[in-house]
Amino acid sequence: MKEAVHIGRNPASQPDPQELLGAVALGDQEAFAGLYDIVAGPVLGVVRAVLRDRAQSEEVAQEVLVEVWRSAPRYRPERGSAVNWVLTMAHQRAVDRVRSVQAAAAREHRAALLDHAPEYDEVIEQVEARLEREQVRRCLRTLTELQRQAVELAYYRGLTYRQVAEALAVPLGTVKTRLRDGLIRLRDCLGVSA
Repeated sequence: MKEAVHIGRNPASQPDPQELLGAVALGDQEAFAGLYDIVAGPVLGVVRAVLRDRAQSEEVAQEVLVEVWRSAPRYRPERGSAVNWVLTMAHQRAVDRVRSVQAAAAREHRAALLDHAPEYDEVIEQVEARLEREQVRRCLRTLTELQRQAVELAYYRGLTYRQVAEALAVPLGTVKTRLRDGLIRLRDCLGVSA
């Protein structure tokens, strides 16, 4: 009877990943090459399942394998197999990359919103303008009739002093005096310093 011939690696002759990881922990580069051959494909598969982007998956898989080299001394066989330890590390690193990409996108989105935000709050601006107008109206009521009329014609309708004098049928000097006195009273009422 003939013995079956296996093509490829014989599972019995494949090195034990736990033994390889133990040797990697001691700095054995050949052991790392053997471990790499065993776990590189599965690591890329786990990472690619999370990231779904070939270039990022390859980058993260490379980071994981470098991390395996660096952190091999921290591996504890009582917590699980060497392959599971490496694959868990790969999954965690892939999830971290997703979170990092999402956080960066969120930061960029917030920055974009800030760039497009108005430089002032429109509602506050409207309320303040309304309050200022009401205060001016209140202060205008404290003026004499001639002062109020002269101020309204000159500052709200844009008439010159001469036009105000003609509209009110009073001498130009009287208009100037009434305007000056009215503006002083308004300034004092509004609390504006001279």
